[in-house]
Amino acid sequence: MSALSGHVDDYLRLRRALGFKLEREGQWLTQLAAYVDAAGAATLTSDLAVAWARQRTGAGPNGWAKRLGVVRKFAAFLHTIDPAAEIPPPGVFPAVRHRPTPYLWSPHDIGRLLDGARALQSPLRAASHEALFGLLASSGMRIGEAVALQNGDVDLGAGVITIRHAKFDRSRLLPLHRSVTEALGRYEAERDRLCPRPPSSAFFVSATGTSLNRSSVGKTLRTITTTMGIRTETIHPRVHDLRHSFAVRTLIDWQRAGIRIDERIGILSTYLGHISPADTYWYLSASPELMELAAERLDARFGAGR
Repeated sequence: MSALSGHVDDYLRLRRALGFKLEREGQWLTQLAAYVDAAGAATLTSDLAVAWARQRTGAGPNGWAKRLGVVRKFAAFLHTIDPAAEIPPPGVFPAVRHRPTPYLWSPHDIGRLLDGARALQSPLRAASHEALFGLLASSGMRIGEAVALQNGDVDLGAGVITIRHAKFDRSRLLPLHRSVTEALGRYEAERDRLCPRPPSSAFFVSATGTSLNRSSVGKTLRTITTTMGIRTETIHPRVHDLRHSFAVRTLIDWQRAGIRIDERIGILSTYLGHISPADTYWYLSASPELMELAAERLDARFGAGR
């Protein structure tokens, strides 16, 4: 093992101990160390880092910038150990961060989505997707968190779900409304009736009793939304948009009730599993209705003095 590879291992070990998974980043940095070693360089240089980042054919500036961003964090760590190591400058590639425009699910469309799930051919698959989509819409859970749930994580008596190893390897408790626990209880009974001895201990199971995966759930949602007629060439509803819609609807309800969002945003941020309320505030700009309500409140407060 080269000295640089050893530093990569130390860096990954340190950051993973802080809760970062770094699966893709670990692969990239291992490849970077091999690239630098093959070049015969004594340490990491900006030129080598930029050349390595551009190796990924077809990635384009956004992909190159993402790879170089990973290197820059490692290089800052490496520079404290080896002052000769160079930290690549920011802005090397003209990358533009683009967040997909979310599809904001209305309560009516969520009802139609659940109807579409119930119409799936396999009774077990239908029951699982109806319950899963209903939980995502009513709790704002991430799809990865939901499909990873095990039977022991869902306490319907207490009305609480335990989310283990969520983003950044954090865990949290998620209290549920009674109507949600009742719906999940009906699903659990139907699941056990249809598949009394599943090969998996997952709470949500496939038609064969195995755990669901994000890819198959996404494909199912695409099929249902196409049938519903809401998926077009320009509108692409995603599973993640159910979480987004939950957050926006919560903020709209608070606005209409006259509740100060600044006083409650920390609660919503914790419930959603965000690291910082700043991540939750992004939802404020995602809904024209929400922005209109905010403008109305500002006008009511300051308009009289104009």
